[in-house]
Amino acid sequence: MSIAQDLSDVLEAAGQPLARLDTLAQHIPQEWIEAAALLADQATIRRRRLPADMVLWLVVGMALFRSEPITEVARRLNICAEGLANDVLLAKSALSHARQRLGKQPVEWLFQQCANVWGYERYPQDQWHGLQVFAVDGALFRTQETAELREHFGSGNTSTTRQTPYPMLRLVALINVRSHVFASAAISPYRKGEIPLASEFVDAIPADSVTLLDKGFFSADLLLGIQNGESNRHWMIPERKGLVSTELERYGDGDCLVQMRVSPQARKKNPQLPEHWQVRAVTYEVQGKDKTVFTSLPAKQFSAKQVATLYHERWEIELGFRDIKSSMQDNTLTLRSKTVDLVYQELWGVLLGYNVVRREASQAAVAHLRAPSEISFKFACQFIAAQLVVMAGAVSPGNTPRRLADLRGSIGLLFIRKRPRPSTPRTVKMSKTRYPVDRNAAPLK
Repeated sequence: MSIAQDLSDVLEAAGQPLARLDTLAQHIPQEWIEAAALLADQATIRRRRLPADMVLWLVVGMALFRSEPITEVARRLNICAEGLANDVLLAKSALSHARQRLGKQPVEWLFQQCANVWGYERYPQDQWHGLQVFAVDGALFRTQETAELREHFGSGNTSTTRQTPYPMLRLVALINVRSHVFASAAISPYRKGEIPLASEFVDAIPADSVTLLDKGFFSADLLLGIQNGESNRHWMIPERKGLVSTELERYGDGDCLVQMRVSPQARKKNPQLPEHWQVRAVTYEVQGKDKTVFTSLPAKQFSAKQVATLYHERWEIELGFRDIKSSMQDNTLTLRSKTVDLVYQELWGVLLGYNVVRREASQAAVAHLRAPSEISFKFACQFIAAQLVVMAGAVSPGNTPRRLADLRGSIGLLFIRKRPRPSTPRTVKMSKTRYPVDRNAAPLK
């Protein structure tokens, strides 16, 4: 059973068929298409004992069963070598070689194509005054400590010459705030910044939308790129400290139009940027302190109160990252792969697995006339992982729609009651490393 067929069955069961692979391939580079075809040809011509579609399932299963060794993941998903009985376990080395043959491109490609469909789906309760709501933010993941991974991914520096204990890679993602499904993502070594990564998928943001960003993404080039793209495309971001601005027009109390100068460095990188740009500034009070957000939303259509209330939803993308690191990865901060290519493959598999769970949860919520964010991700993830074990023995892909329909009926029992967010300020937490850190140790080379 191929993962492409299974994912297609998922959407067809919901009445929203996914385009076949040849149609989806029109939106990706030709070399990726050839690489995917070459993998499929090798699996057929050379009669690989582990076909590529099974290895794709294995990569997704690694995300859903993070605490289990890879051999146990293969056993649970009934991934076995061709010609062997189902109860014959595969060697860890055979599974590792199969992942190396697969590479990272097919998993990344599959995630991006599914995200292109699922991330922009509109649900009855996901509109904000006619606009879809998205959010952009970044997260860091640790890798195993090897010379190869440290050289490729790099790591953060401390106040001394000593580097952080683990190499790290950076993820920047675009999420549908109401469904919590990732609509796009970019992964890179730690040394690459969040703004360049976010710029890679600006064009993917649809029309009639508003995108919420963290203040770390404050960039005239990035924000004007969102605003000047598709029609009726807007953004919202907190004011950065130290900015010099001039008030041009006042719309009301705590609501005005300001003008700022575009830095020479930004104009050097992009000569098409103007010398000055204008933004709307909305100031509101939170626990006795004034907070200001900049936005491109016009004052004639959206009040200051509406703007201030909406920005609080930016936290939803943080919940998505929390669900990945806490619920899916069991608070295991370090990825299990030990080579560069497999690290990328594993993280793309994590994102794909997360989207599978979130999309199914969203469909279940719609079936029960509830909001997708009301489904408990943790319990939905555990439930779907358990069902994958049962479905692994299914012979016909035709059984998938019926099984998923039953699955959504069960997921509908996992609704949670939304509680008000705690008002305590964010604090710096202790490092979650399980080993003591010697502060007097020599710098890592």
